[in-house]
Amino acid sequence: MKYHYITVEGNIGAGKTTLTHILAKQLNARLILEEFADNPFLSKFYENPQQYAFPLELFFMAERYKQQKDMVHTKDLFQSVTVSDYLFTKCLLFAKINLPEEEFRLYQKLFDIMQQQLSFPDILIYLHAPVNRLQANIKKRNRAYEQNIKDEYLFSIQETYTSYIKQHNIKTIFIDVTNADFLGNKKHVQVVLDALEKDYDHGQHYFSLP
Repeated sequence: MKYHYITVEGNIGAGKTTLTHILAKQLNARLILEEFADNPFLSKFYENPQQYAFPLELFFMAERYKQQKDMVHTKDLFQSVTVSDYLFTKCLLFAKINLPEEEFRLYQKLFDIMQQQLSFPDILIYLHAPVNRLQANIKKRNRAYEQNIKDEYLFSIQETYTSYIKQHNIKTIFIDVTNADFLGNKKHVQVVLDALEKDYDHGQHYFSLP
């Protein structure tokens, strides 16, 4: 395997965790999953974003930092590959959308201190789907607190991710997952596995599913 630290990213409902589970199994890799359900502010945030955005984002950043710091310090003797379903920079991208300017500046200072101590993935797999497909996936998985997410919010997340990836020229496998079925279609998984066998320059490398 050319890449030892692989991160899967994408919008809410893009299928990150599903694909991460599959890749970890196929590659016999260590699995790192975001523990979003442990955040006590998540459901409150969707009800009252202005009041709960700052504690929500602080909690996420602290949890992600702890998880990724542990990963850096504990090398697994039996698994040389690690697959994660989030990028630590996700903290900053969501904070940029959710926080007012003064709170964001404070948040960014904390983020910069933490990020210096973490590793960046060797390659990013970004799952891109149109908002109507994201909404269908969100409805299907039926988490109560997600059911009223507005299209505009998903659009803003999409824009923030794609502009960040392009601006920083990150080595990215960019996959159109509009019709993805990673659980039911082995060919879709194989596209990703084949993509991970190649060497890439920095920048985005686009793939579609059969």
